[in-house]
Amino acid sequence: MKRYSLSVLCKGECKTVLLKAAYDGSSFSFSQRPSVQEFMTFTSPLMVERSGKGSRASVKEQEHLCHVYVRNDSLAGVVIADSEYPSRLAFSLLEKVLDEFSKVDRVDWPAGSPDTTQHTGLDSHLSRYQNPREADPTTKVQAELDETKIVLHSTMESLLE
Repeated sequence: MKRYSLSVLCKGECKTVLLKAAYDGSSFSFSQRPSVQEFMTFTSPLMVERSGKGSRASVKEQEHLCHVYVRNDSLAGVVIADSEYPSRLAFSLLEKVLDEFSKVDRVDWPAGSPDTTQHTGLDSHLSRYQNPREADPTTKVQAELDETKIVLHSTMESLLE
């Protein structure tokens, strides 16, 4: 399970503006990284433009999933991850990031850019949420339950033999 990008955007009337983004291209070769980042930079505003305010959506593109969440105040977030990454965790991350980001001055949103936006938390969120087990208590409990179930089944099979 891997997350590749986390972007915060402002959905304007005419155009969507990228406010801040964080990328992790470590799973791609050095020569592929610029084109992959360009794809993610292009895809994020496109996803937001095609989504209505107050909506959430997940779109599959080959082996990747693009999760988009557009709030009613025009602030939007996009997570691009592989298809194994849990959707619930992606949307909870987007909600958390957008809540933190909404503390940035709203006047700057429509005319903002990644260079002028004063928010530094995206890189830390991108790295922290790479492992769903560590980031989400529910996912951690579910994984422990799955492991317990496997042990229980093997014990029952041994007992029946």
